[in-house]
Amino acid sequence: MQRTAILNVVGLTPRLICDATPRIREFMERNRIARVQPSLPAVTCSMQSTYLTGKLPSDHGIVGNGWYERNYDEHRFWKQSNRLVNGEKLWEGLRRIDPEFTCAKLFWWFNMYSTADFSITPRPLYPADGRKVFDVHTQPMGLRARIKKDLGDFPFPNFWGPASSIKSTAWIAASAKWTEEKCWPSLSLVYLPHLDYDLQRYGLEMEKITKSLQEIDEVVGDLIRFYEHRNIKVILLSEYGITNVDRPIHLNRIFREKGWLSIKDELGAETLDLGGSNVFAIADHQVAHVYVRDPAFLKEVREVLEATTGVQQVLGTQEKYYAGLNHERSGDLIAVSDFRSWFTYYYWFDDKLAPDYARCVDIHRKCGYDPVELFLDPAIKYPKLKLAWKLFLKTLRMRTLFDIIPLDASLVKGSHGRLPEDVSDWPVLIGDLPNLPRSATLQAHEVYQHLFEHCSRGNGYEKVGR
Repeated sequence: MQRTAILNVVGLTPRLICDATPRIREFMERNRIARVQPSLPAVTCSMQSTYLTGKLPSDHGIVGNGWYERNYDEHRFWKQSNRLVNGEKLWEGLRRIDPEFTCAKLFWWFNMYSTADFSITPRPLYPADGRKVFDVHTQPMGLRARIKKDLGDFPFPNFWGPASSIKSTAWIAASAKWTEEKCWPSLSLVYLPHLDYDLQRYGLEMEKITKSLQEIDEVVGDLIRFYEHRNIKVILLSEYGITNVDRPIHLNRIFREKGWLSIKDELGAETLDLGGSNVFAIADHQVAHVYVRDPAFLKEVREVLEATTGVQQVLGTQEKYYAGLNHERSGDLIAVSDFRSWFTYYYWFDDKLAPDYARCVDIHRKCGYDPVELFLDPAIKYPKLKLAWKLFLKTLRMRTLFDIIPLDASLVKGSHGRLPEDVSDWPVLIGDLPNLPRSATLQAHEVYQHLFEHCSRGNGYEKVGR
């Protein structure tokens, strides 16, 4: 088969391929490009699952980065087991053709316990003394010690949070080279998240995002040269486009005003009791899954959503079917924002009563995605000194709360999840793809077939697919 590397350059769109990205632009000019119309929701876990199965969320089951698990009466965010994703994966289909086909899955999501031959994914350790130790999980398990010996520890604080930077993406790129040299996979799936950070912080303000564009261009250009030197074909792919926002919507606060939420006092702070609430939202960028315990409430909840400023569309049973979101994990109603808005998970009225994790980088405990974790609280007078003190306490194995995140959702200037009106803000597929018409437009689930045809080129199976 044609050895291939698929570089997932998160947030890359036609608008951002410009003077600040000369290496990516040069690659585009000598290959074919398609704009990809994202499916709902245009978020990491859903889009990756659609690309790798050729199915929509109604079939593969990944209705967002998170959802509400009804049997547990708990939300689930950023889970890692590949068994959550239904359907045959790209590498499994290719392996049916060639039993010797191998796949390296590097930091793509749902990367644990998959059938990929090699994988590396972020996975902290949680000792009983309350510490959080940054680490990675690998398959085979022995790769972990070997790659950390050669590359050093994965710079986890630079992967998400206020310190997010090119360092984590550069480490992932180095791990891709390392895996190629040690394992020689037929297919490398490489996740490069760097653009995600400043695009959410600043939106499409070019003066503020130019540095990030230049940094990701250098990493991508280096990987292209590396792979092409080894006669490996490169494909550039992105999951979504980030656009400007300036209006956060607090659905859970609206539901609380209606008396639909169950709030529990825990040591002087308010926590949201999902299992006891009649209506609540699991927020995910510009899409929110709204769960309604009593069907008799559905009509009233829909009316409240439709009357909420910033909500452009509400999906019920019929609309979910046509959107490819009619899955048991989906909310009973799904709210989609307008172009300038996004959804928070906030449910408290008084910041003094917010739960302790609200001011921390805590992607699992919050009942929604929280891009405010990308910011340091501006109210902290000496943030570096405060962080140094907390890190010092941590080295002494003393428990301490890293409460450095603000509670001001207006800081966020970029978001995604809905379908942008301007095709310049759609994700892209770029590569030597002979069956891809130049300047084509694809549906998200159609990307799978082009990836399959490319990887199986030369074996006479290009049209087989699933």
